[in-house]
Amino acid sequence: MKKVERINTMMRYISNRSFFTISEIMHEFEISRSTAIRDINEIESMGMPLEAEVGRDGGYTVMNNSVLPSIHFTDNEVKALFIAFMASRNQQLPYLESRQSIAEKLLGLIPQNQQDNLVLLNQILLFESTHPNNPNILDLSDLPNPILEKLIGLFLEHRYISITIEGQDQHVGVPIYLLHLYREKHLWLMEGFDLNDEIKKTFHIDRLIDVEVYKPHKKWSKRKIKHKLAHQELDPNLMIELGPQAIAQYHKYHPFKFTLSFMDPFQTQAILKEWVDMSDKQVIADITNWILFLGEDIKLKLVPNVILDNLKQRSQTYQ
Repeated sequence: MKKVERINTMMRYISNRSFFTISEIMHEFEISRSTAIRDINEIESMGMPLEAEVGRDGGYTVMNNSVLPSIHFTDNEVKALFIAFMASRNQQLPYLESRQSIAEKLLGLIPQNQQDNLVLLNQILLFESTHPNNPNILDLSDLPNPILEKLIGLFLEHRYISITIEGQDQHVGVPIYLLHLYREKHLWLMEGFDLNDEIKKTFHIDRLIDVEVYKPHKKWSKRKIKHKLAHQELDPNLMIELGPQAIAQYHKYHPFKFTLSFMDPFQTQAILKEWVDMSDKQVIADITNWILFLGEDIKLKLVPNVILDNLKQRSQTYQ
């Protein structure tokens, strides 16, 4: 990492902390003690409000209520930010209502020639689900389900939540320990540990009516939940061998949690071993469609009967 890049990254690292030590800087940036001290002195000279604390456990405190130095973007950094904004359109990501104001502030920081370049980039770069004659026309609403932002806000403070699901008793919330939020096939999903049923489940965000903080029983510590999850790993009920053509199809699209294990150093043969929830009709339909999408360059080693029956019916339909 070049010195200028290291200094900028170090400033952001320090800005996010109220206290840090020389050892932490050395470890984080893989530099010597003397280099760390020189970098910190240079950052102080640029106006970063630091106060040294002496002693065996001494370090540096970032003073509160002080103005931090402005961060300057290179021409390539500005382009990278702008392209990231463009690529995120039509993705229904959280906090996108702030994107317009960020873009306006970003344009206000750069000279006219850079603004002209960004306008040109907007004209020549096209991303998925945009109109080729007008990239500003979107196929979908750009705003996500409001529950998603509420979930993220709760997640930053609490991992234990109570969710109300569409079609179920709205007076009875389901207590969940939140594990992950992820997006698949244009849908936002939540993975969590159901504290009532004591198993890991996946929920569609669009089916949630409300979420709120949940105070769990003392027995449900994070350590116990992780222990439960570790002992709930299920044996795979889907096993497929993939040849090179199927591997290429896999890389075009595959279910979010599916991974390949390559069987040769040239990565032309691979095997997929996964557990699939056969109680969800939508999952069964999705897996059936995906196996057909992989093409003929596959060998089905282990497939649940319901999926196998679906594949046979689909094959007869195409004949």
